[in-house]
Amino acid sequence: MPPTDPGRSLLGKNDDGRRFLLERSGEVNTTPVPKTGMAAFQTTREHRRFTEFADTVRAHRYIGLCWGPPGVGKTLSARHYAGTDDWEQWQTIFEDDFGPVPPRVLEAHTAFFTPSVAATIREIDRGLPTACQRVSFAIDYHEHGLVDPYVYTQSRSSGRTELLIIDEADRLKTTGLEQVRDYFDRHNMGVILIGMPGIEKRFARYPQLYSRIGFAHEYKPLTPDELTAVLNNRLPAGNVADDGGIGHATAIATIVRMTGGNFRLVDRLVTQIERIQKLNKLDGLTPEVVDAARQALLIGH
Repeated sequence: MPPTDPGRSLLGKNDDGRRFLLERSGEVNTTPVPKTGMAAFQTTREHRRFTEFADTVRAHRYIGLCWGPPGVGKTLSARHYAGTDDWEQWQTIFEDDFGPVPPRVLEAHTAFFTPSVAATIREIDRGLPTACQRVSFAIDYHEHGLVDPYVYTQSRSSGRTELLIIDEADRLKTTGLEQVRDYFDRHNMGVILIGMPGIEKRFARYPQLYSRIGFAHEYKPLTPDELTAVLNNRLPAGNVADDGGIGHATAIATIVRMTGGNFRLVDRLVTQIERIQKLNKLDGLTPEVVDAARQALLIGH
């Protein structure tokens, strides 16, 4: 049997027909626990712009750079594009019948990787190929039912993965950026680096990486009109017979002004509003409910 790279993940079935995910390095699988109870994803104009950007990077196999202020939805858009939440839910199941590979994973062919705060050379060296190989193995598993990296050589080299998204790219030090560039040079896939504003200026100091950036995308906060539409969808008016909907409209306008288009802040505030409505058995949305929810959060006046 030919030698394998350390840290490779193998996806297949054992003698009992059960699925297994084996870390060849012998280390414990550190895949994040799937998140549950999250609100349905809201498709916005910024997400559609990000999708177009990601499709272009994936098609042309370039490095793309995405930046934006915290809380505007960069990570949410990237995870939704890659189907990461569905993937994490699926790949943690160890049963005889664990169901098909999530459709979004099969459509996107995209791996998602987030380095730790103090990412080491070893972590990045193992993390990038592992994230890509898992997606490649899942696609082969969908097509063949059993993954053998010595038969399906594209899986062995992450060849089925067409795009790698690296979130929190600001955490990467000089050596980490060199590892990303080297990995990009050795594989036929696009790479998207997501970070905070100013990351584009920082990368300009690394000419070997900067010269490979073919596309750039600035992720902007939601506009007031779009945020109003999103809020009306998540917080329906309910019974508006008493005031004709004035209270609901005023409450929505208050949320828009209070959050400034920050998607993360909107989600936190709406979660508090829904909690207060449930506790007090309220059907509608009023400015008083919004004010009560604001007092439970750290939001500037």
